[in-house]
Amino acid sequence: MKTISPSNPAFTYSGRIDFTTPEAPVFIYAASFLRIKFTGKECRIIAKNHHCWAKNSLGIFLDGVQGKIDLFDDDKEHIYDLKTNCIRTENGKLFADDDHFANMDDGEHELMLFKRQDGGQHYVTFLGLEIEDGGSVNATEALPSKKLEVIGDSVSCGEVCEATDCVASPDPENNEGRFSNSWYSYSWQVARALDMELHDTSQGGISLLDGTGWFNGPDDLRGVESCYRKLKYNPPLGENEWDCRLWIPDVIVIAIGQNDASPVDIMKEDYESSESKHWRAQYEVLIKRLRGLYPDAVIVCATTLLMHDPSWDKAIDEVVKKITAEDQNAGVYHFMYKRNGAATPGHPRISEHNEMAAELAHFLKNLT
Repeated sequence: MKTISPSNPAFTYSGRIDFTTPEAPVFIYAASFLRIKFTGKECRIIAKNHHCWAKNSLGIFLDGVQGKIDLFDDDKEHIYDLKTNCIRTENGKLFADDDHFANMDDGEHELMLFKRQDGGQHYVTFLGLEIEDGGSVNATEALPSKKLEVIGDSVSCGEVCEATDCVASPDPENNEGRFSNSWYSYSWQVARALDMELHDTSQGGISLLDGTGWFNGPDDLRGVESCYRKLKYNPPLGENEWDCRLWIPDVIVIAIGQNDASPVDIMKEDYESSESKHWRAQYEVLIKRLRGLYPDAVIVCATTLLMHDPSWDKAIDEVVKKITAEDQNAGVYHFMYKRNGAATPGHPRISEHNEMAAELAHFLKNLT
């Protein structure tokens, strides 16, 4: 076997990835990925998993067939052999006896390695690919030129979407992340439908404001306001800043306003309270900061099908109308799904992500 370094130009990378050390890039956000073509019957992935919580897995596509690799959580370097460590998956179902990954031929294969889960659950350092000594590597097709960023919560990451037996029902107890898969998220589906590169800078449990929501709780809750300009953003696993000049989105979807009801559902309790007004003011600040960073980007504000009080959508609508009244060319829009906020008490499943993706892609296509 020979090792293909992560810095080999045949690799195509996508996502907000930490390349501080080119020989050891760190995958942080859901839907981040690498692609490469290789020849031969053998392929092994060298990686180090930086575990925070849940059971962590990496997504795999080999010649168009999806699988997953369950990762060790000891923060040590491991070699994962596709033939023995990869299980085929399809629409959230496992094919434990399937031998697709064990039967590679000598020809050329295309490999995609992607992050199924958000950075709150784990980071992954990619340390290289092992192929046969006589094998070769080649680049895959170029990434799309148009760019989509989604700033959201667990729904936008595809969390628990593979619990397909629980459609429109609460999440399975103690699911420990095994049903999370960013590939099926509405975010990535929209990007594929519109031929756009995706940066899914979403995080499960996150809200707009620090001190609310669920992310990094209970003593140091972090919101989008302090995370959206971060590369690494999960305090237990390390933090650093993101250079916003490196990747300029054409469209930004802001999909928060669901975890913001914790610890107090302020919009529902009193829409005109000082806390509610402060939230709306800070939501406006976020939009204007994003417009300052990316003046040519279209910004779409939304929530999702996940059940929440409609007062949060009212608040978002108020902010968007205020911004557009000040500047009719602001490029800021409010989007509502047909079953917005009323479809499921648990995380949306694959079928519900399909529904959201179709509606949002149609909306964005008409805008752009």
